[in-house]
Amino acid sequence: MATVSLTVNGKAVTANVDPRTLLVQLLRENLRLTGTHVGCDTSQCGACVVHLDGKAVKSCTTLALSVDGAAVTTIEGLALNGVLHPMQEAFREHHGLQCGYCTPGMIMAAVDMVNRRGHSLDEATIRDDLDGNICRCTGYHNIVKAIAAGAEAMGKAETPTRKAAE
Repeated sequence: MATVSLTVNGKAVTANVDPRTLLVQLLRENLRLTGTHVGCDTSQCGACVVHLDGKAVKSCTTLALSVDGAAVTTIEGLALNGVLHPMQEAFREHHGLQCGYCTPGMIMAAVDMVNRRGHSLDEATIRDDLDGNICRCTGYHNIVKAIAAGAEAMGKAETPTRKAAE
């Protein structure tokens, strides 16, 4: 067993893991953060996307030991004091989900997309950047609408819901 220490959703955690343990296993099995899903184990579907030091990664192909000392944010860490993150709210408002299995990974990828590309995203950019995030239930139409709305909401200096939560 090896020891890994990291910050998950703002909290310091330490765990003893087998050196072959994947980040998604650490999150789901050790820390019981089950919002991060496993859909393919081959890094193709994106259901396992989390933020590692502020950047989107697929946790199903990231070894837990490789993130020692890092900061990880999961879908559970996006909301602030019970108030949904603007991207989470946009997915809710614009029906950007169906069965919900891919939704956490989609939202995490979308937040990363906004952080990299800015707050004004067109449909082609969103669809191109979603490559690697698979939804088997929808035609992506409402997901794209939700991401565009979430990006715009994230662009506001302080959204009323986030300010109220602080």
